Parts: sequence; structure tokens; C-alpha cells
Amino acid sequence: MTTQTLHPRVQVVWVLRAVLIAAVLTAPLAGAVYFDRLPEWVPIAGGVVFLVLGVAHALLRYRRWSYEIREDALYLDRGVITQVRTTVPLVRIQHVDSRRAPVERGVGLASCVVYTAGSRGADVRIPGLTPDGASDLREELKRLAIRADGEDAV
Repeated sequence: MTTQTLHPRVQVVWVLRAVLIAAVLTAPLAGAVYFDRLPEWVPIAGGVVFLVLGVAHALLRYRRWSYEIREDALYLDRGVITQVRTTVPLVRIQHVDSRRAPVERGVGLASCVVYTAGSRGADVRIPGLTPDGASDLREELKRLAIRADGEDAV
């Protein structure tokens, strides 16, 4: 299988998150202006900086996110500042879910969550898929995991 990228609409979700985070980070600066502790331009400048950094991170995150299914494992490649490459052996897959959070539903996207054998939190999430794409990926991983488990059995 070739390397797969996320649906471009996932950028909308990540940019909206960046806008919300910028607003939350800017609020204390605006409060400091209200109590005459900072000049009026500081919250505006701070908000612009937070927003530009957040949007840039969202766009770079999209460009860096990819996944690939091979015969033996699921490979994920992601990260902007810290690049993370994850390998999930098919024999370690316990179950796979499709998930649609409210914001994802709003832009017509879904995620696929792969749960693995191992310690707590041993799961990976592939965001930015179409609902059909998430279902197809879930079914393909399930089929491959069952086949790999059969080959691994003694």
C-alpha cells in the first residue's frame, strides 16, 4: 500500500483549535490591560503571535502526517517540532474503532483508533479521514490483524 495522507479538511479542525487556544492565551493579557497593568497594544500583539504560531503549527502538522499499511504493520509518521514514527505490528492490534467527535462531524470527518496489546494508553489515532475512509480502514486493519494473528498462532 502507498503512503496515505489525511483529508485536507482536517486543517479546518486544527486551525479552529488554534484560534480557540489563541483566544484562551490572550484573555489574561486583556485582563491585565483592564486593571491597567499592561499597555492596550499587548493583548492584540500577543493574540496575533499566538494565532500565527497556532495556525502555522496546524498547517505544518497536516503536511507532516501520513500513514501506511504494510503486510506486517501499520506505520504512522507525524509531528512538527518532534517528529514521531510509530510502528504498530498487526499481531498486536486488539481492536479498531471509528470515531466522530462533534467538530469532526461538523466538517464531515472521522478518526480511526487502533488499540494495541500493551500498557495503558497503548493506542494510536488516525485523524482526518472521511467517514467511509475511517470505516474502510477499520475493516482492513481488522481483517489484516485477524490474518496476522492466525499466522502467529502456534
